[in-house]
Amino acid sequence: MAVTDFFAGEIATELLKHLISIVRRSTFCRSTANNLITNINDLLPIIQEIKQIGVELSQTRQRQLEDFSKILQDGYELAGKVLHSGRWNVYRNLQLARKMERLEKRVARFMQVTMQAHVLADVHHVRFNMEQRFDVLEHRLKAIKIGVDESGAGGGGCLGEAVKRIKEDEKWFEDSFVNLGAGIELGKKKVKEMLMGEQDRGVFEICGIGGSGKTTLAKEICKDDQVKSYFKERIFFFIVSQSPNVEQLRKMIWEKISGCNLHGYGHGEMLPQWNLQYQWNMKSVSPVLLILDDVWSLSVLEPLIFKIPGCKILVVSRIKFPPSIIDCIYDLELLREDEAMSLFCHFAFGHNSFPRGVNQKLVKEVADECEGLPLALKVIGSSLKGKSEMFWTSAKNRLSRSQPVCESHELQLLERMKLSIDCLPEKVRECFLDLGAFPEDKRIPLDVLINMWVELHDIDEEEAFHILVELSDKNLLNLVKDARAGDMYTSYYEISVSQHDVLRDLAIHMGNRDDVNQRSRLVMPRRDTRLPKEWERNVDEPFHARVISVHTDQMREMDWFRMDCPKAEVLILNFASSEYFLPHFLENMPKLRALIIINYSSSSAVLHNMSVFSHLTNLRSLWFEKISVTHLSDSTNPLNNLRKISLMLCDMKNSLDESVVDFPGLFPQLSEFTMDHCINFNKLPSSICRLHKLYSLSITNCDSLYELPSDLGELQALQVLRIYACPHLKRLPPGIGHLVKLKYLDISQCVGLRCLPEAIGCCKNLEKINMRECPLIESLPSSLAFLESLRCVICDDEVFCQWKDVEKAVPGLCVQVAEECFTLDWLSQ
Repeated sequence: MAVTDFFAGEIATELLKHLISIVRRSTFCRSTANNLITNINDLLPIIQEIKQIGVELSQTRQRQLEDFSKILQDGYELAGKVLHSGRWNVYRNLQLARKMERLEKRVARFMQVTMQAHVLADVHHVRFNMEQRFDVLEHRLKAIKIGVDESGAGGGGCLGEAVKRIKEDEKWFEDSFVNLGAGIELGKKKVKEMLMGEQDRGVFEICGIGGSGKTTLAKEICKDDQVKSYFKERIFFFIVSQSPNVEQLRKMIWEKISGCNLHGYGHGEMLPQWNLQYQWNMKSVSPVLLILDDVWSLSVLEPLIFKIPGCKILVVSRIKFPPSIIDCIYDLELLREDEAMSLFCHFAFGHNSFPRGVNQKLVKEVADECEGLPLALKVIGSSLKGKSEMFWTSAKNRLSRSQPVCESHELQLLERMKLSIDCLPEKVRECFLDLGAFPEDKRIPLDVLINMWVELHDIDEEEAFHILVELSDKNLLNLVKDARAGDMYTSYYEISVSQHDVLRDLAIHMGNRDDVNQRSRLVMPRRDTRLPKEWERNVDEPFHARVISVHTDQMREMDWFRMDCPKAEVLILNFASSEYFLPHFLENMPKLRALIIINYSSSSAVLHNMSVFSHLTNLRSLWFEKISVTHLSDSTNPLNNLRKISLMLCDMKNSLDESVVDFPGLFPQLSEFTMDHCINFNKLPSSICRLHKLYSLSITNCDSLYELPSDLGELQALQVLRIYACPHLKRLPPGIGHLVKLKYLDISQCVGLRCLPEAIGCCKNLEKINMRECPLIESLPSSLAFLESLRCVICDDEVFCQWKDVEKAVPGLCVQVAEECFTLDWLSQ
């Protein structure tokens, strides 16, 4: 009997017919036949499925199934004999009954043992195939997160490519700015004439509607060689925004232009103008250009104007300020037709003119609907890139139904831009709308955004990164690279996100279409002294928002009102004060998964009402920025579901004392722990090494850190270890060799680090080492040659030759010399 006949179901089907007849006619074999019918009915669907799939079986399986096929063939013949045996022949019927019982046992044994083994084998194959797929996903995520691609060159995957494209677009615009059109060059010339005129001081303005290119023009002025030479490189750019901390901003400006620290001025103490003039007159007069971008009110502008010799101020605003304040103003004109078409074609087609075969009339009609607004040309052009002519026609028709854009119709600009959002896939659109929850003109940490999307939209990290790249490619957000990292992509930790304020307005505008209690996002668009009255008027009903964003000054207990937020999953608390009372309505957020608390004042804030954390049983991610962290054991009950903790610019107040904090007891599921620019702690407690699920440990820019725990090697799940810019750290513990799953080690800018431990050669899965700007490391351990998985090393010239020797011993290793990058631009952020 051939096995193919078995899988066609012929024997099983014929045997089943015989067994049904036996049940009807035979008394001796009826019970056995019923049991066989049950087993074969269970088998037939499996046979049919294998037949439809056409799977190729292994030789072992073929042999087992051929044996079973023989059993069924024997059963078919035996069943035939039972049917043909006369009722009067009792002895023969008893013999056949015993044989039928033996047949039932053989079939049952196959179904219960061999078939179960086949199922387990199938599960194994499925798991193997899934593991292969997960390996691919892991490689992609690895390229994004730690900058290791298949070649080892550190390309950064799709995120690295997106950052590279943004750099290319910036360079294209710089190169094309003069040639983009006579109108743009004329505007730049007029602003330069204002700034470099004969008067030794003055206040000047670039005015225009949102999205018209005011900030772009101001930045081009900053880069102009003549301007830089005139002001001797003393050019300072400040973003003011709609709700600034004027006092803090005023101090920052004065420190920049005078070179004096103002530690002597306390909170709320104003800088007397006469004192500034006196201090300035004591110095030699040196010209300085101060650019105030995105100014929204006269009450904010006036305190920021310093009337001192040599200081010229360029104000960038949508509002035209009075002549009593502004000496000269330039009204930014919208792009002319040829300029607009060149910009539109760049973002829609990738070059500055019509490609061959395109419907030029249709393209012109769409571009004309943007009415010369650079931001609209960029966003709408990017949204139509690669789309069909039918899609273009639909876009043109929808745009043509909008009202004309002018200074009094900025809402119409939002409606035009909305077209680009409506055509996005649902999850991508929802992720864009989430961007409105973050304050204007502030960089959004990439880790916060990705984690927020993962928690809210049930997507994995790779999909979140792809959505990020898609929004970037459509010019709906900007990916900003840390200037200290240079041009090389080293990891996603150096990337943050920013957004044009018009696009943020668009996200908020689209999110506010429902009634306040029904909105999925409850957002304060700008900083205020209290919560919105609209919220307070509707507290009688639950708020169904999944994202809530609050932006205030100091909040005391009496400043909050009760809110029932049963569906809230992300809460963002933005404020600017030295003290902050956490709202009681946190107790009414049973689904809260991500809590982000950011303080924008100049000093760390003390949080009150920390007991609310005991109610956050589902909290998975916690982000503190510029917070005074008290003793953790006094602050909260165990947070059993917390996966991520990020502490940025925090004053630790020695809260990491070894005798006080018990990390495994407080955060048993913690997988990622990050500290950046934190002060007042000398070392990590050894209890952190008992976090057996810790995947990533990142301690960066912490100059008070002197040592790492000696038992660091107990972190058996650790894959990412970043000890970046910790200048007083002198050595890595030998236990690092026990980190068997470690893939990424970043010790860059640890200027006090003297060597790599010999035990590092035991990190068999280590794939990338970043050790740029480690000047005291002059020799490398010989054990590095045993790192067979190592694919990428970033180092300085001093040890490059030694690493090249290691490269010969480790196949696939790529050694790169880090470029020297000296800049303080990052301090403004």
